[in-house]
Amino acid sequence: MLARSPDVPGAPVLLVYGHYDVQPPDPLDEWRTPPFSPDVRDGYIYARGATDDKGQFFTYIKAIEAVLGAGQKLPLNLIILAEGEEEIGSPSLEKFLMHHRDELRANAVAISDGSQFAHGIPAITYGLRGLSYLQVDIRGPSFDLHSGSFGGIIYNPAQVLVDILQKLKNPDGTVALPGFYDDALAPENWEREEMASLSVDIESLKDYLGVSELTGEPGYSFTERRTARPTLDINGLWGGFAGEGAKTIIPAKAGAKVSMRLVPNQVPEKIDRLFQQFVTSNCPHGVSAKITNLHGADPVLVPRTTPAMLAAEKAIETGFGKKPVFIREGGSIPVVNLIKKHLGQENILLLGWGSPDDGAHSPNERFHIKDFYRGIRSAAALFHEMAQ
Repeated sequence: MLARSPDVPGAPVLLVYGHYDVQPPDPLDEWRTPPFSPDVRDGYIYARGATDDKGQFFTYIKAIEAVLGAGQKLPLNLIILAEGEEEIGSPSLEKFLMHHRDELRANAVAISDGSQFAHGIPAITYGLRGLSYLQVDIRGPSFDLHSGSFGGIIYNPAQVLVDILQKLKNPDGTVALPGFYDDALAPENWEREEMASLSVDIESLKDYLGVSELTGEPGYSFTERRTARPTLDINGLWGGFAGEGAKTIIPAKAGAKVSMRLVPNQVPEKIDRLFQQFVTSNCPHGVSAKITNLHGADPVLVPRTTPAMLAAEKAIETGFGKKPVFIREGGSIPVVNLIKKHLGQENILLLGWGSPDDGAHSPNERFHIKDFYRGIRSAAALFHEMAQ
């Protein structure tokens, strides 16, 4: 979807991006109310897409409505770009950006598809981690075998997979892929000091997550580990029999999905190669390993002192009643890379109205209604701040 406001000669252009597709709602039995029937309770609206990203994107539409409803004209030129494929990597968007580059030229791009630093602490995100997302398939015999008849004489694909996955991490939790950290750019000292000044209630976080301990790379703080250091995680495992009762087999195949979050200077294609080399070199003869690239994104850092960024800082202070903090985000927003690549745009304003505990991608996803209204006020203020 592409929309454009009436021309305001000589005024700056703001491109607003959002997406209306959502993650699958599974597991459905963990939702208190149906995921696609929004429910308001306890000051929140609960629904799939409430915070990621329908609710946040909708704030810009309501901000336009508020300005026009007050009898005013929009003080700048707006381009609204919305898509329905963000959650699967925006496969059609790249070609669209390439073909419509000239008509999408703007002074800045605003994207609200993230969160505040904490509830009540608004933030502007200036950094995103990149992503290398791969699937590993280990194949052994042509079909499942009786473990009593054949156990002990052939490689078990499930065991091979587990052995390889176990070798991906060192005992201290760091990534064991040779060369993985070679290009990783550590946060600068001033960034580390800035991150250290951001208070985190670790005990409340552990309660929210339902865990008794947090872990991570030695030598880095919680905030640095979560947003500015590379990681590797197993996202899913399958293979063999997992139903009720017993079925004594050696599975013919087993697989896993693995994601690696990357930091500036790390290149997804290089990390993919390192991963493939590691897996194949640790795969014994008698089984085969297939590595499939599912998704990738470059890490991003955007400038913090541009006029557009200063306008966003003032707008958020207007909307939320306090100045925002500047943060890095641990996740990836692939569209940011596409905008940088094909529109040549560096003025990318990542303005999250939601909260880290909104449960994006999880059951009972929610968006605080007060944050929804604060987002509307901030978006309207951004229109005026950029026009000055």
